[in-house]
Amino acid sequence: MPKKTEKGWLVDMRPDGRDGRRVRRTFETKAEALRFEAFTKAKADRGEWNPSAADNRRLSELCQLWFDNHGKHLTDGVRRLSILNLITAAMRDPIACQLKPENYLRYRSKKEAKPKTHNNELGYLNSVYNELRRLEFIDYENPIGRIKPIKLSENELSFLTKQQITELLDEIRAKSDNKHVLLITKICLSTGCRWGEAEGLHSRHIHAGKITFNDTKSKRNRTVPISSELEKEIADHGDGQLFSSSITAFRRALARTSIELPTGQAAHVLRHTFASHFIMNGGDIITLQRILGHASITMTMRYAHLSPSHLAAAVKFNPLNTHSA
Repeated sequence: MPKKTEKGWLVDMRPDGRDGRRVRRTFETKAEALRFEAFTKAKADRGEWNPSAADNRRLSELCQLWFDNHGKHLTDGVRRLSILNLITAAMRDPIACQLKPENYLRYRSKKEAKPKTHNNELGYLNSVYNELRRLEFIDYENPIGRIKPIKLSENELSFLTKQQITELLDEIRAKSDNKHVLLITKICLSTGCRWGEAEGLHSRHIHAGKITFNDTKSKRNRTVPISSELEKEIADHGDGQLFSSSITAFRRALARTSIELPTGQAAHVLRHTFASHFIMNGGDIITLQRILGHASITMTMRYAHLSPSHLAAAVKFNPLNTHSA
């Protein structure tokens, strides 16, 4: 309670208890003294009078902290850390908590790269701040969390026609000296798996007319039925680790055909081909999602426009067809 003195109303208090700091201040009126006393007590209750030490760690330190506690458990953690270190160096390794959106946007505007590369880098930096906040290594919000990724045009999804599939398989049979590439190609076309998933198969993964893929992008195992003919062909191919690296042989065979694909597509066209023909032949989206192992149905919906019912509806309900005049 303020005391009346010759100089005015004195506030003399220790807001944090007997051993805390002493606050002394004199006011002209009792009302002012009471307001100050209440304000000082409230600040003490919130702990604002004793703030924690400033966090002066550099961004490079946070990136390493992220890797040591989270990133090293990711399949591409080492690669991500390498990219993060390059970004950090380009931004002159700022104090992490003081990084502002304009700092990152300035870095992004100066770097010549594809939009998807920029979005990947932004995602990696966001992961550092968000994961360390979740783990309570930092106590502040992600300073660049409000930066939006660059909007990308939807990639062209190309798939092989039946004639192109025949051409590709015939080319591999006739001229490829790699003993694995033909069977890997058939597995990809039959199951929709990624090239690396097929390439990593062991004989124990094939059982009772099914292939189980373990080392997948989503980290989830998935099992896909195959024909008895393909199962026999795999069994005749060998035992144990079935294949060695054959992607180069596939690319060379593809290059010898008349098939033209969008930039960046090679073996992945086999996965698109499976999915596209699955839908065109009447398969449903939910089953396709499970076969492909997509975590989100959004990815699988890219193939929905190939559904026969979808295409039929376009003919049935277009304005010219429904126009009565």
